[in-house]
Amino acid sequence: MYLFDLDGTLIDSAGVWRQIDVDFLAKRGIPWTEEYNQGVIHTIFPLAAQFTKEYCHIPDSPEDIMAEWRRMALTEYRDHIPLKPHVRAFLEQCAGEGRNMAIYTSCEPMLCQAVLHHHNIEGYFSQVVYASDLGMEKRSPSAFAVALKRLGVTPEKCRFFDDSPVSCAGAKAAGLTVTGVYDSLFAAQEEEMRRLCHDYIRDFSELLAPAEG
Repeated sequence: MYLFDLDGTLIDSAGVWRQIDVDFLAKRGIPWTEEYNQGVIHTIFPLAAQFTKEYCHIPDSPEDIMAEWRRMALTEYRDHIPLKPHVRAFLEQCAGEGRNMAIYTSCEPMLCQAVLHHHNIEGYFSQVVYASDLGMEKRSPSAFAVALKRLGVTPEKCRFFDDSPVSCAGAKAAGLTVTGVYDSLFAAQEEEMRRLCHDYIRDFSELLAPAEG
C-alpha cells in the first residue's frame, strides 16, 4: 500500500495555516511566535486547541477555538488550496499500476473531504484514516500501528509519504518504508529528512515513469 499524508504532501497548505494562526492570534492582540507554532503544527485539532487556550491564556473553549479555525479554513480547502506539483500525475500512474492507496492525516475530516472533492481525487484512495478518530498524535508509532490495523496492512507492505520530520520518524519507528516529501514549511530540515527517510523527493515528478517515445 501507498499511504499519504495530506497537508504539505499532497496539497500545498502550509501558508494557509500559518496565516490562520496569525489572524486568530492578532484578533486577540497576541503576536504569533515560533514557540506557539511548534505547539500546534504537529498535532491534532483538539490538542492544538487545548494548547492554544493554555498557552495564550484566552477564555475561549477548545471547542470554540476549533470551530473558528474550521470556519477560517473551509473556504481555502474548498476553493483555493492547490495540489503539490505532479501529485495528480503520480496518483494516475499509481492507479494505472493497480496500487492500493490511502490517506493518513491529522487534518479535520470536513477540510480533508472538501479539498479532495475540489480536486476530484477522492476516488484514488480506498480509505482515509483521521488521526482525530484515533484520539492519538498522528506522529506516534503506536498511532501508525492502529492506523495500519484499520487499513488491513502490515508495516513492511506499506510505503508512507510525508513532509514532516516528526511524522516520518514515527512512521519509520513503526516499521514503514518512508518517503520524505519536500515542503517549504520544513525546508530548513531537508538534510535531517534525507538522513531520516528511506528516500526523499523534492516533488512527485521524481517518481514518474519516463514518457514513452
